[in-house]
Amino acid sequence: MANLSGHILTLLLFPILIAAFSPENPTDRRILVLLDDLSLKSSHSIFFNSLQSRGFLLDFKLADDPSLSLQRYGQYLYDALVLFAPSTERFGGSLDLAAILDFADSGHDVIVAADENASDLIRNIAAECGVDFDEDSSAVVIDHISYAVSETEGDHTLIASDDFIKSDVILGSTPIEAPILFKGIGHSLNPANTLVLKVLSGSSSSYSANPKLKLSSPPALTGSAISLVSIVQARNNARILISGSLDLFSDKLFKSSVQKAGSPTRYGKSGNEQFVTELSKWVFHERGHLKAVNVRHNKVGESEEPAMYRINDELEYFVEIYEWSGTSWEPYVASDVQLQFYMMSPYVLKTMLTDQKGFYSVSMKVPDVYGVFQFKIEYQRLGYTSLSLSKQIPVRPFRHNEYERFITTAFPYYGASFSTMAGFFIFSIVYLYNK
Repeated sequence: MANLSGHILTLLLFPILIAAFSPENPTDRRILVLLDDLSLKSSHSIFFNSLQSRGFLLDFKLADDPSLSLQRYGQYLYDALVLFAPSTERFGGSLDLAAILDFADSGHDVIVAADENASDLIRNIAAECGVDFDEDSSAVVIDHISYAVSETEGDHTLIASDDFIKSDVILGSTPIEAPILFKGIGHSLNPANTLVLKVLSGSSSSYSANPKLKLSSPPALTGSAISLVSIVQARNNARILISGSLDLFSDKLFKSSVQKAGSPTRYGKSGNEQFVTELSKWVFHERGHLKAVNVRHNKVGESEEPAMYRINDELEYFVEIYEWSGTSWEPYVASDVQLQFYMMSPYVLKTMLTDQKGFYSVSMKVPDVYGVFQFKIEYQRLGYTSLSLSKQIPVRPFRHNEYERFITTAFPYYGASFSTMAGFFIFSIVYLYNK
């Protein structure tokens, strides 16, 4: 009876769970947080509290919990996944590498934080996303020039980095003034993966090595090729954040003052909290999520959408594009949205005009080629979800009764025909009556 009651309760809750994530509200709401140790709830409480204050529902579990599952009865129970379990060799329950990749392939978002104890499982998850951590498991990022000044000189593994991506949609419009404190492992980006981007990079003087050993050979990762924090936006618009430092999200580094070596300025608080908060807004689709609605087209002067066009027709195409602000849909304003009239290749490519309120329009003339065309918008911009719109439309030639009676360009042919007939008539008269 208890099991039956549990199943009934689950079924009753399912409409609520499913409704939490929808095209009308694309922000993730239900987040599964997997931890190595439950003490991370308190040591990283500022980050978790900021998520909860923005309306997220966090479900904290140990990474080896035997009841772990991302879906039930074919439905996902969560919208996003946060992996703060870098040393976990194997997840509990039905969760494994394939399950996490399927989760992302289904359009869900993931945050992965590693450190110098990163397991092969965490490294494999990152590798599937186009991120390769240093093969030396004992290596961390070291920088003897751009390190954070502290009372103890240390081994310069606490880095003060301000080399982050310049993108308002990813990191917000408010500039991050203070450097970011980073302590962890570095990674490189797979050049074959065009979807992964550096968000926080190492300086030209950084390198990856074991700080307890002398260098016997050049490090595998050096300079600005080292990525400290990277992001991935998949083709299905799923977003993934991969950090080489779990401490990056910690209360300790959030509250720490920071002074970069060689700089006279000391900041009372590092830029970690602003950096992580703004980045999490992007990852969880609170910013940079686009949608297109009310796509339509018609002949100039008409309002009905035709089943086909004729060559040389004048037509109009309209679309409305909005951006999710975290709470509501706001008009998206840009000057680089383009429409293609496409058959095997673009016959017409025009930039659309906007009224600065999310409404885009363009007028064009159907090319003098008939066949099956497509209206296409392929809009891909840094930090924004991609828009891919296409609508098929046939284009026919003129019917036999739609041509003009006399075509100006055909006058030479008309003249040739009549002159041939006149010549034949004159030749016949001459031939018949010539003695």
